[in-house]
Amino acid sequence: MSSTAANRRSLAYLALVGGILCIAWSAIFVRWTDIPGPASAFYRLLIPALVLAPTWLLDRKTPRVNLRTLAIICGGGVFFALDLALYNTSILKTSAANATLLGNNTPIFVGLITWLIFRRRPSTAFWLGLALAVAGSLVIVWGDIAERAHLGWGDAMALAASACFAVYLLATEEVRGHTGTLVFLRLAILSSAAFLLVLNLAMRVPLGIPSGKSFAALVGLGLVSQLGGYFFLTYAMGHLPATVTSVSLLSQGPLTALLAAFLLHEPLTVPLLIGGSLVLLGIALANRLKRPEQEANAALCEAAEAAQGETGA
Repeated sequence: MSSTAANRRSLAYLALVGGILCIAWSAIFVRWTDIPGPASAFYRLLIPALVLAPTWLLDRKTPRVNLRTLAIICGGGVFFALDLALYNTSILKTSAANATLLGNNTPIFVGLITWLIFRRRPSTAFWLGLALAVAGSLVIVWGDIAERAHLGWGDAMALAASACFAVYLLATEEVRGHTGTLVFLRLAILSSAAFLLVLNLAMRVPLGIPSGKSFAALVGLGLVSQLGGYFFLTYAMGHLPATVTSVSLLSQGPLTALLAAFLLHEPLTVPLLIGGSLVLLGIALANRLKRPEQEANAALCEAAEAAQGETGA
């Protein structure tokens, strides 16, 4: 059992690295799509939803999720859809590096939501990390305003996206202990795609794809950043503490900034470097305190995955 658990933990770390590499490309793909943010967010989810649809056949022998679990997954899917719509739009209104670094503030919002709703008092390290993250965000936003001479709505949308993703992560943590990776991922993506379709239709956002380049970028966004990235991430979250995954995900910010510098010719400005460093340091500090239930959740998820395999999923 110990060697099996060690192998699963090693595989989880490899999955985490793979997820970070895939997700870091999302801002680049979004910029290449040349369509509105909510539309690219919809296709980002529609493509993997179509790929995952036939996997229902793999789960015929597994226990069905109960209504409470289904409601939590679908509710989290709505917030994930909002996260993508806001984040993709922010990339079109600010730099890819700004959007990604500010969108990384999710752990800060997780701590605040946990404190305000679940009444779990954060540690001193969290408040220090919050102060540094806010200071870094202000530096990035101020640099954006100074360069563009108007309020940084793209930066604000990226921050709002990170708050929505925080709700999605909390929903994920709530149900992953008794829900398999594939089952969870399929339900979350399908519910998110359905909500984004309604949102685009309500906002009358055009869903046409203008060119071959845009189509290729959408395929990359859907298969690489979404299906590949979040399959790896969801698996890793089921076997590693949330503190490990959330802090490790911070590396996608600098990675996206480097990709944007080479592929989108975005300059690495002084406010971006200073503010980004403060944001990353602050979020790392905010995640120093490990919660026991997050460690227990990893063990529960390993048991759920093992049980799912035994039933033929």
